[in-house]
Amino acid sequence: MSFTEKLLTVPPPIEIAGRHIKRYHVTTDPAGIAPDVEKAAYEILPELLPEPDGTPPATFVVLHRGGDTGAYLNAYSWVWDNVLHFRGAAAGQPALRCPDIDPTHFVKPDLPWIGCVWELPPILHERDAWVRHLLTPEVPDLDAYLADSLPAGTTGDRS
Repeated sequence: MSFTEKLLTVPPPIEIAGRHIKRYHVTTDPAGIAPDVEKAAYEILPELLPEPDGTPPATFVVLHRGGDTGAYLNAYSWVWDNVLHFRGAAAGQPALRCPDIDPTHFVKPDLPWIGCVWELPPILHERDAWVRHLLTPEVPDLDAYLADSLPAGTTGDRS
């Protein structure tokens, strides 16, 4: 099996259910994530978000369109000041207990997985951005955190 990095795009942040959502999209398709898949993913997103706990309401998501019938939405939310809460959804992937191969029919598999190799690169960046803008400064700056995203390009090494 030959490994190839995928394309990473960074749509602007949005607000859903009172949380600020930074977005990363991963795909092999230069056209990006299909609008119907994106719409379906963001419709299930509120079900993946934690209850407010006093931590600035920020989440980052990775929406990944697989090379087959699968689509995956990983929601990583900041809670308890410095902890990353995870919930995920999948569509079109029978191996993850999806009922069909429709990439817009998202379900919430109860699996302890946090992401595949193409979905993990944003985590390190987001950890450092959270420390930089919310934990280190005397006055936390949520707006600066929301503006600080991993640059678009590929999912691979950026050194």
